Amino acid sequence: MIQLDNVSYSYDKGGGISNVNLRLNDSEYAFLIGPTGSGKTTLLRLIYMELFPQVGKVMVDKYNSKNIKPRKIPYLRRKIGMVFQDYHLLNDRNLFDNIALALHVIGFSKDEIVDRVTESIEEVGLEGKADHYPQELSGGEQQRACVARALVKDPEIVLADEPTGNLDPVTSFELIKLLEEINREGTTILMASHNYNLIKGRGHRIIEIQNGTVRQS
Repeated sequence: MIQLDNVSYSYDKGGGISNVNLRLNDSEYAFLIGPTGSGKTTLLRLIYMELFPQVGKVMVDKYNSKNIKPRKIPYLRRKIGMVFQDYHLLNDRNLFDNIALALHVIGFSKDEIVDRVTESIEEVGLEGKADHYPQELSGGEQQRACVARALVKDPEIVLADEPTGNLDPVTSFELIKLLEEINREGTTILMASHNYNLIKGRGHRIIEIQNGTVRQS
């Protein structure tokens, strides 16, 4: 469960979000739609507790932004997989090592890492690509690698920030279908996008954000 209660956050140079109330239930798939600069990324960063509200509170499962201790934030983030528009893959590491990095940080054993990374690569349809470096992958494959990296922790929530922004329409559609498959397995998905035509008519809740304020349909 994700819940934002009267949440506001503003930047010194302008922008942010204002008085947002939002609840996502477990296993829900929702789209966060709005133009560039409308506050989508800010909202996702608040859920990830990379930012903290100046007003209001964010609840993710049992974690509350008002009283979470810094040492508990890594435990919260194990529940959340992040997918970015610009991939954030390390060019000096192959696909396997890029995906495995988060598990090394958490402290998984070598055998667990091999099993989890292999499963994640298969889940996103990149079998046979484990030894490839990012520059050897297409844009769509790199974004699937980002999804695999998000999934490798077996998260309860995936936050996707404009994941189709650098992809062509066909590849974008395939990525959304992949996220839908992940959602059907029980993972909560919140995907930010500025492309309404890409996400309309898919039967998921649409949360509109405009100038930092939210409207839900």
